[in-house]
Amino acid sequence: MSAKRAIHRQSLPDVIASDLRERILRGELVEGETIRQEALADEYDVSRMPVREALKQLDAEGLVQLENNRGATVTEHSLDEISEIFDLRALIEVDLFRRAIPAMTAAQLQKCQGILDQMELSYDVNDVSQWGMLNQRFHASLYAAAGRSLTNDLLHKVSLLSDRYIRMHLSVMKKRKRARKEHRELLELAKAGQVDAACGLLAQHIGRTKKQLVALIADRRTDRL
Repeated sequence: MSAKRAIHRQSLPDVIASDLRERILRGELVEGETIRQEALADEYDVSRMPVREALKQLDAEGLVQLENNRGATVTEHSLDEISEIFDLRALIEVDLFRRAIPAMTAAQLQKCQGILDQMELSYDVNDVSQWGMLNQRFHASLYAAAGRSLTNDLLHKVSLLSDRYIRMHLSVMKKRKRARKEHRELLELAKAGQVDAACGLLAQHIGRTKKQLVALIADRRTDRL
């Protein structure tokens, strides 16, 4: 964290939080890493106040742990917590998908297709960061017709916590081909109105990702010892 980073001089805490969030999600700031407010203030060329406000936002999102007089660290979830994050995703997303499919309009399906097309392009150019963002947008679009705003708010936070692990899964384990195939199948099943098949595939999709990721992270942490 040495080079200066240019930012717009408006809504400084939001802009800084957005940049830090992306750095955490793409793994530039790793789990357990100490985040020093003074260093960040110098890096972003701002006072410590907007940095602290940005860190408060990320603390509320669960991406950092901010403690009075002790600075902040990038959140390191236990293996059980990582499993729980993906279990929550499965519970929430399958319910939303089941409610959404019968209500999906042609326009909503077309929007899902457009996002999926962009996501497949990001696979081809190996843009993991773009893929992570588009993956969230694609899943959110699949569930939009459910009209469950409170549930979607809960899912947004859970998805944010899972995003960095999903990006790790894609970049390290090279699961692009299977992910691409399953996302296509989810949309085709939704278009066909095959609710049970679509929800079954979604549950398998999330469950398989969880299993592979927990094993990967367990191995990485063992290697650190």
